[in-house]
Amino acid sequence: MAEPTEHRADPARIQIEDDLYGLDPAFVRAVEDALEAGRGDDANALVEPLHYSDAADLIERLSAESRRRLVEVLRPRFEPEILTELDESVRDEVIAALGFADLATAIGELDSDDAVWLVSQLRGDELIRVLEALPPEIRAIVEQGLSFPEYSAGRMMQRELVAVPAYWTVGEVVDYLRASTSVPEQFYDLYVVDPRHRPVGKIGLAPLVRAKRSTRIKELMSDENMTVPVGADREEVAFLFRQHDLVSAPVVDGAGRLVGVITIDDVVDVIDEEAADDMLRLAGVPDTDLYRAVKDTVRARVPWLLINMCTAVVASSVIGLFEGTLEKIVALAVLMPIVAGLGGNAGTQTLAVAVRSLATKELAFDNAFRVIGKEVLVGAINGMVIASIIGPLAWIWFGAPAIGLIIGCALVFNLLIAGLMGSVIPLTLEKFGVDPAVASSIFLTMCTDSLGFFAFLGLATLFLV
Repeated sequence: MAEPTEHRADPARIQIEDDLYGLDPAFVRAVEDALEAGRGDDANALVEPLHYSDAADLIERLSAESRRRLVEVLRPRFEPEILTELDESVRDEVIAALGFADLATAIGELDSDDAVWLVSQLRGDELIRVLEALPPEIRAIVEQGLSFPEYSAGRMMQRELVAVPAYWTVGEVVDYLRASTSVPEQFYDLYVVDPRHRPVGKIGLAPLVRAKRSTRIKELMSDENMTVPVGADREEVAFLFRQHDLVSAPVVDGAGRLVGVITIDDVVDVIDEEAADDMLRLAGVPDTDLYRAVKDTVRARVPWLLINMCTAVVASSVIGLFEGTLEKIVALAVLMPIVAGLGGNAGTQTLAVAVRSLATKELAFDNAFRVIGKEVLVGAINGMVIASIIGPLAWIWFGAPAIGLIIGCALVFNLLIAGLMGSVIPLTLEKFGVDPAVASSIFLTMCTDSLGFFAFLGLATLFLV
């Protein structure tokens, strides 16, 4: 909660902005000033009340040297969850400052799903040394989690769960929850299992606490048995949660035995990561690189720029075919960017909808022709609307009605092509097992630019030259 305005002048009381959940820049400066002045106790007093996600945001905003100092200040009571919220590049710096011994201690305090995820981010010698430093029981859980595919339910699932037999009474379950030391700190459902430890139902906390102690669990449990295979892709898991409004789901192995649980907080992270990943890939950026070094950012972005350069050469070669036309009618060179720009923007609109619909399974091959037909029709109508504006403007601008007619026809054609390609390209890539978010925009740009220029300059050559 934000501090009252009258206290904001005191750096030690600065918390969160009144109208935002993000950190107040004045608070960040106060922490950095305390660290630079060597006032570790003041910095600790400022940071200690923060939620671990806000503490992670603070660490990311600090300079590299201030990060190191803050880690030293927080070391005695460092919250392990901070590590799960940090950007990859910053997390590497924090891990280096913590050292392997403290890192292993932090991992041992995390929930099993977070521990598996954090260890999976380590590489080579770091991974081996951290595993060796973990307690045997934690190491066994982590190694088992690492044995599953990277983006599978097995990596996401939490091993801490509550499983009870159907013949127990409510009183027995409550007594078990009070006495057990292995019960997770937070959980949403209790899973009812058969003698082979296979889930046969579940019961929420609300009906459990409302029922009499003598009531049998089988009388309260829901027969809904929505299980997740341990090898299921995390996008499939997110789709299941979204479709059925789940807050948790049991994970089963090949024999149908209950081995873990996936909760809604982890699914929210997956949905956020997948959405961000699609957005970045559509822009030709493989990953977020806000905190990366310059050389690493350049290395990540250059390959996509080189690919775009090749597609631009294709579009330029189309223009080269009509060099003579351009020499005779200079007005065409002025109007060409309009054709390419509007075609690219229209295609991007269709592409964004198609990629998102594929991810949410709303677009599939059984309804592909209907969707493609709709997008082509939308493109044609949009083209006519835009052409009715640009055509007369071009006529007035250059005093030639033929030029207005030609650019109008080219725009209708190019926006129609944009609607067609914006839906066909991601469907085709999906068919061949290629992530549509990765390569769609490159092929789309090449098609709208090349075909748009060909239509515009071809019509000009046919009717004006």
